[in-house]
Amino acid sequence: MVERLGMVRSLERRWDARLGDGLFEIARRRRTRGRYVVRRWNGGACSPLCFGRWKKGDPEEPQDHAIGRSRGGLTTKIHLLCDADGRPLHFHLTAGQNHEAPALVPLLEGADAVLFDADNEPIAWPVALAGDKGYRADWIDEYLLELGITPVIPSKGNEDRDARPVEFDPDAYRDRNIVERLIGWLKECRRILTRFEKTAKNFGGMIKIAFIHRYFRILGL
Repeated sequence: MVERLGMVRSLERRWDARLGDGLFEIARRRRTRGRYVVRRWNGGACSPLCFGRWKKGDPEEPQDHAIGRSRGGLTTKIHLLCDADGRPLHFHLTAGQNHEAPALVPLLEGADAVLFDADNEPIAWPVALAGDKGYRADWIDEYLLELGITPVIPSKGNEDRDARPVEFDPDAYRDRNIVERLIGWLKECRRILTRFEKTAKNFGGMIKIAFIHRYFRILGL
């Protein structure tokens, strides 16, 4: 090992003697060479990589980006509407700390605006709508009854059930597990379970892609 090290050192001396002038010339060139111009190093921001980026003041984008702080941290609520076969129809996003009840109106109005069949005819309106206790309110019962929809929402423990304008149907409420299974399936999608997108518009696009995948599975494609 000592002999090999001595041989390597002698070889290094020989190469240094032969290439000394060449190494000096290379060092001189590197000192006089101009520095590469990098825009972020030399002042000024570079042009955006995505020209279709979100702009401030977008009417389709909520101010809070549908992100709010709840017990689990920064979260987003997905309000889903599906049919009796578990096929997703529409969704609405709100911040995690927002209550469920105010989201019902934009959810139904959005579904009414986008749901059309192949002949551009509106899809039949539901006759009953099931929801958990988060959607229980007197104004929701009146709103659904005016639309010709029977609310299937359980009463809260601190209210008079006989005072409601409609009787709760526990048998029909069992079908609410359909939307719960749909939500469970959405949680299997990583981009839905863990939100990576900043804007609600982009996150909604991921949900639409998941809906398309869902329909492909239903159709067996």
